[in-house]
Amino acid sequence: MKPQQTKRKRPKVQAITLKAVAERVGLTPSTVSAVLNNSAASRSVPERTKKRIFSAARALNYRPNYLARSLRVKRTFMIGVIAEEIGDPYGSLIISGIERYLRKQNYFFLTVAHRHDNRLLETYSHLLLQRGVEGLISVDTSIREPQAVPTVAIAGHTRVAGVTNIVLDHRRAAQLALVHLVESGHREIAFMKGSSFSSDAEPRWKAVCEVARELGLRMRRELIVYLEGDDPTPQLGYPFAKQLLARQQPFTALFAYNDISALGSIRAIQDSGLRVPEDISVIGFDDIQIAVHANPSLTTVRQPLQKMGEIAACTLIDQIEGREEYLPEILIEPEFVVRKSTAAALLRTHSGAESNQGVQ
Repeated sequence: MKPQQTKRKRPKVQAITLKAVAERVGLTPSTVSAVLNNSAASRSVPERTKKRIFSAARALNYRPNYLARSLRVKRTFMIGVIAEEIGDPYGSLIISGIERYLRKQNYFFLTVAHRHDNRLLETYSHLLLQRGVEGLISVDTSIREPQAVPTVAIAGHTRVAGVTNIVLDHRRAAQLALVHLVESGHREIAFMKGSSFSSDAEPRWKAVCEVARELGLRMRRELIVYLEGDDPTPQLGYPFAKQLLARQQPFTALFAYNDISALGSIRAIQDSGLRVPEDISVIGFDDIQIAVHANPSLTTVRQPLQKMGEIAACTLIDQIEGREEYLPEILIEPEFVVRKSTAAALLRTHSGAESNQGVQ
């Protein structure tokens, strides 16, 4: 018969209270609370005092009781984030920016990915509201109806009451890319239009067409492909670049829909025995993290994706806490990043020789 083992009870760890931190620094609990929660009241607290409070909280291993705070003020301090994908290069950078800002404000967030399933999108929206989120941020997801809480849509292009759309200036973006190609001597340019799954597809395409017309660029039907599917890897662009090459219509540059499709296109061009940028220049869109490490490194239109996430979170919190009035739209300025995937166009003469067509 085995001897009976007595269960040892774990010693209870005494929780450090806000009052204990306040006593440590000789301040009132309300002042300490304001600083630790980064509330509006903390703005009047000197920086030296703030450092003392944070130092004392660390020394005492103070852990805020967020449940007690929520019950006391009847708030959840939670935000719902609705995305198409979570791990894709575009969405992950935006969500990183959202997380960075919310963490500083002592807000939590719940993230859902609907993967282009409209029924799932509706279900998740209701689920987040049932969980008590105080606001919503959508990432590359169309919001078509007013929501019960303040809402910010990143890459939102539908005007909906109560929804703040954060949008890139696509016209300026198209201008930066196409002027770069024109000034480099390119006239025969191929284009990729984004998949219907992407919120930016239509406004970006409209901007590209308008700017091309203003620059006198002819957009040949044979040099246009329409992306299909929602593959978040470079494979998205590979087969469509192959389609372009198979049409036997010469072109010296490709303006891809995004960086992912641009990277797949570069591989397709190289697999066809051509060189980038010597034979075909390639421009992407987004400036995802891998763009600079591609071979060759990718020339692209930069969206400040992390910053857009931070702006979305800041805008939403300001609306929730009544610091700012509702804005229907916030326009984001793009940047153009020139790397190694573009060069001056080479014009092939009838004799087969090549001459540099770039503007000096």
